[in-house]
Amino acid sequence: MPIYEYKAVSAAGETITGEMQAPSEEIVIARIQEQGGIPIQAREAGKGIRLGALFAPRQGLSQRQIGDMTQQLSTLLSAGLPLDRSLGILVELSDNERVKATVQKIRNRVREGGSLSDALEERHGVFSRFYINMVRAGEVGGSLDQTLARMAEYLERAKELKDNVVSALIYPALLVFLAIVSLMLLMVYVIPQFTPMFEDFGGELPFMTRIVVGVGEMLQNFWWAIAGLMLLISVWFRSQMASAQSRFVWDGRFLRIKWVGDLLAKIETARFTRTTGTLIVNGVPLLSALTIAKNVMTNTVLSHDVADAAKKVKTGVPLARALAADDHFPSLALQMISVGEETGRLDHMLLKVADTYDREVRVTIDRLMSLLVPVLTLGLALLIGMIVMSVLMAILSINELVA
Repeated sequence: MPIYEYKAVSAAGETITGEMQAPSEEIVIARIQEQGGIPIQAREAGKGIRLGALFAPRQGLSQRQIGDMTQQLSTLLSAGLPLDRSLGILVELSDNERVKATVQKIRNRVREGGSLSDALEERHGVFSRFYINMVRAGEVGGSLDQTLARMAEYLERAKELKDNVVSALIYPALLVFLAIVSLMLLMVYVIPQFTPMFEDFGGELPFMTRIVVGVGEMLQNFWWAIAGLMLLISVWFRSQMASAQSRFVWDGRFLRIKWVGDLLAKIETARFTRTTGTLIVNGVPLLSALTIAKNVMTNTVLSHDVADAAKKVKTGVPLARALAADDHFPSLALQMISVGEETGRLDHMLLKVADTYDREVRVTIDRLMSLLVPVLTLGLALLIGMIVMSVLMAILSINELVA
């Protein structure tokens, strides 16, 4: 019988790790749940493949497909249709073969007497552990339709936040790419065409022209070395981000960069508060919600802050005060969380914080892009202008020699 390594969250919000001998991963997860824990990860000992990671990459369905399926199922259940019939309608309505096959397998499992959360859990890698635990909480509380509606909203907001960031970066990235291509063409193909002409007339070329010609020759003759150096830097940076200790240092540096750090803090605050608020609304204890929510965060410094805050909350410290200790979360968010604790509506206030910072992220991105695009355009214009000026200076110097 194989041995499985597992990681779970206890009712007190503590992370539990250990090993368990069991016939399969499903048995391990079931035993953890029977003991009152929330399973995060389960994998066979000696194998590096994560079989039940909390936020493992989804295989088979996109975030958009899962969000649409969740919203449709919530609407059908809210209309009073039974779960089996609702799943059957989803199978009939789906135009995507992957979605149809996945929903059909879920429906078959439900027809056999299994719960929806168990059916989702058997689709390894498709639904995150967070999603499954939310559905399970809705089943226990008898509010599956409302839970699915909240999950659909959560997925939509999370996707909107990600799309806003990606969309805002597309134009600057395209501008930088075109700038690099343009400069490479000028330096590698255009400038070298003038070099033989300059040499034929003799004399000394202007200093700026010599620099431009030298850079062009270096790019033309040693492009492979430059490409190799960039590859080495990329590999080195990836190794730095793969190491927990180095990643922590780099994440701290990113937070200290003006404007960029502020934007990262707002993005992580929106992600953290929406996840925590959604979990609490569905009946998950605060300590467990904090332990799960910190796994959603991509910045390890802020994730570490949440872990420290969870320890302080366990001793009776209010959440807002615990988060304020490390001075990384925005002050407005902390004040709103404090108000939520004082009024006894922490879950709703956390969701309001998430809405607030979703808007703040959009505003900040618009401001950064309104500044970044002109700066990039001006920088490109200056570089091309310097190259053209160097050629003109060389031509003028040749005219002087001829005269």
